[in-house]
Amino acid sequence: MSLDLANYEERARQAVALFWATRMGARIRQAQKGVLDVGDRAAVTAGKNMDGFVALVKAVVEKNGLSESEIFSGAELERRQRQVTLPGFYRPVKDWDLLVVHRERLVAALEFKSQIGPSFGNNFNNRCEEAIGTATDLWVAYREGAFGDSPRPFLGYLMLLEDAARSRSPVQVKSDHFAVFREFEGASYAARYEILCRKLVQERLYEAATLLLSPRDEEVNGAYGEMSEMTGLKRLVTGLAGHVAEVAALG
Repeated sequence: MSLDLANYEERARQAVALFWATRMGARIRQAQKGVLDVGDRAAVTAGKNMDGFVALVKAVVEKNGLSESEIFSGAELERRQRQVTLPGFYRPVKDWDLLVVHRERLVAALEFKSQIGPSFGNNFNNRCEEAIGTATDLWVAYREGAFGDSPRPFLGYLMLLEDAARSRSPVQVKSDHFAVFREFEGASYAARYEILCRKLVQERLYEAATLLLSPRDEEVNGAYGEMSEMTGLKRLVTGLAGHVAEVAALG
């Protein structure tokens, strides 16, 4: 089976460039209005930051056999397709960033997240708990028949992290009663996110979990880096393309 990876590297650079450009644009617009949010919240509340990654995944799905009408996202660019709610087990529903539904069967569900400085520690635990909890909830709901007779769907997770001195610097960790796992000792926030993504896949919570790092000034070139092959973008794109192609071939 020949897979089409939709020129994903170039699309990823475009997505990263859009991420930084929209963040900067949101801050400028709010500053001009005199209502600048605290810290970088102004850019976060713009709601468009990860739209480029939605477009990338959408292209992969379409080029491997499923139609645009079967892709649903919360992207600002595609509001007409905003039907992204899935039932949960521990909670009634959860909105995902992108869903693929073919013939009333759940094919794929993906989440796109980001984290920038200057304080990388503020949201790290929340991001971990969200990623773990979202997948755990879906898989129990799946086990209990929430998605009918759907075969096991493809779950994907992507984190875009600012590549900065503070995200790369070692961080001390304290545990009052028991020792932490060795891989966390002195690990930077970038390393912690890489560990998270790797373990999300190892524990089969997600089929692929990607960590991309990009410096703040890449709103033109969209340069990004990766920390390992296992948590790289190609693994996510290839896995999704193969899953979609198989579903399309089966009809």
